Amino acid sequence: MNPSRKDKISTSRRGRNDAYADLLQELTVLHQDLTTLESESGETLRKVDARHRVSVANLIHYLGLRRRDVRPLQEKLAAAGLSSMGRAESHVLSNLDAIIMLLQRALGKQQSQQGYSSLTESAGAGAGPALLETNTNTLLGKPPLQRRVRIMVTLPGDAADDYSLIKEMLLQGMDCARINCAHDDIAIWTRMIRQIKRARRETGRHCRILMDLGGPKLRTGEIAPGPAVLKWRPKRDAYGKVTEPARIWVYPQDDASSSPSHAHACFPVKGDWLAQVTARDRIEFNDARGALRSLQLTGQVGTGYWAESTQTAYIKSGLKLYLLRVPVSGHPRGTGYAGEVGTLPQAPETILLHKGDSLIITRNPASGLPPQFDENGRLLRPASIACSLPEIFTAVNPGERILIDDGRIGGVIRGVNPGEILVEITQARDSGEKLLADKGINLPDSHLDLNGLTGQDIIDLEFIARHADMVGLSFARRPADIELLQQHLKRLGADKLGIVIKIETRAAFEQLPELMFTLLASPVIGVMIARGDLAVECGYERLAELQEEILWLAEAAHLPVIWATQVLEGLAKTGKPSRAEVTDAAMGERAECVMLNKGPHIIEAIQMLDNILQRMQAHQWKKRSLLRRLHW
Repeated sequence: MNPSRKDKISTSRRGRNDAYADLLQELTVLHQDLTTLESESGETLRKVDARHRVSVANLIHYLGLRRRDVRPLQEKLAAAGLSSMGRAESHVLSNLDAIIMLLQRALGKQQSQQGYSSLTESAGAGAGPALLETNTNTLLGKPPLQRRVRIMVTLPGDAADDYSLIKEMLLQGMDCARINCAHDDIAIWTRMIRQIKRARRETGRHCRILMDLGGPKLRTGEIAPGPAVLKWRPKRDAYGKVTEPARIWVYPQDDASSSPSHAHACFPVKGDWLAQVTARDRIEFNDARGALRSLQLTGQVGTGYWAESTQTAYIKSGLKLYLLRVPVSGHPRGTGYAGEVGTLPQAPETILLHKGDSLIITRNPASGLPPQFDENGRLLRPASIACSLPEIFTAVNPGERILIDDGRIGGVIRGVNPGEILVEITQARDSGEKLLADKGINLPDSHLDLNGLTGQDIIDLEFIARHADMVGLSFARRPADIELLQQHLKRLGADKLGIVIKIETRAAFEQLPELMFTLLASPVIGVMIARGDLAVECGYERLAELQEEILWLAEAAHLPVIWATQVLEGLAKTGKPSRAEVTDAAMGERAECVMLNKGPHIIEAIQMLDNILQRMQAHQWKKRSLLRRLHW
């Protein structure tokens, strides 16, 4: 061989060996740092459930790894053809050991025979995924044969009396049923659970039950009722021509049964006036504006009548009705005495907010009111509304943000006193946003000192401990919230009940490692990414980043994750999914469970999600892309 060529090869080998030696030194120091961090966390390890000590040690290693910028090291590892630790969440030290061993062999160094210095090293590389699978099965039950990721469905209240709906949900792929304790009551929950158990027996399918505590949810109060006015209008085309008349259900006030099928409007009539009506008659009246309007009757069902209207109309209680009979000969004539519209329900007053408007949030639980003006149009008092948690009045400060109704309405706090918070509206559509009752309020910049469990939660927990497989802790903000739940479960003799903490506040995300360490003191546990409130509190633009980081930390702790909020929402509610939400559902493959919310098309949503998850499991497992054989 040419001497110069030998020199070049020798130089190349020396350069490579020097690079390997530098990498080995850097990785050895990193290994020492992570094991030192574990040894310094002895108190944390002692507090957790014995079954989770390996998981806690791995979480400590992962946090130690990710509290530095690993990207330069990753580039060196990739250049050397070694693992860049990009998928090491579930087995940090085992992955690191494997790289160190390869470098030692490449450099001809003798491998250390000092034994294992860490819980995770002694467990081995395969322990992480195995622990995650065990924890997932313990919390959510074993997966169906055809699919790895479970499907959870939030039950609507009417499922309590609709056995066929729950049975069909199970048959189409529901693996877990969620009951939201912020709605309905014990009587309805009992009937829901009875239906689930019956469906499990008859279908032979497994189905775990998660019951979510309502938690200290901050919501808008009631809104004062407005005038009792009913409006309907027909559908028209671009030229104003009626394409579909309004369909109206008219019934005797004493027989207030619901309409037999969909109606654009329903109203009662006082007394027995409808007894003289026939199905071909016409009803005329001057509506609430004084405009002459008519209804053509089209058919009778029981004591009520269907009618159609080709005109927009406004009616109010006590409005006079006149009957016109249309004989075969053609000329209508009046018959009998005038009837009267019966009592109409009062709709809530409309509170419309625009950018620049002011809103007063009151401590007093009085009903909300629209802005008040004098006869010259000058503002006397801004719109006002109460809130559900008076504790916030001592926790908020001027300059902090406030978001209402999933962020549809946004504002900045301009003033605070013991009884009122003055808000300037800074976020609303140009046409304005309607402020509604019982809508969520988020205060992402405020430090709220709220108990993790409300008094109602503690009452509900007694029922949950007897009937559910899992309890969901809503709006957890600090480790003490989890500890309080654990204490109450121990008091109830239910400390082995599954606990799912919902990450839905900015405070929870910022304290996520501490929340996980506290959670790991319980035997059966999991995490839900409640993306709705989380996006509102942290910003929609950050949601993708936040859900990734939650997935990573949960995998490092070997905790199952429930991917929740607005999955296939369009399909469940309208029957048609958007392309974006189908892609979002496919991303749920990286979790252990995907949650669907209720909706009239929930069966179609379960079917599509089942199909998506089955297809995607051949392509993805956690962060790892799976290279199955392609079709071309």
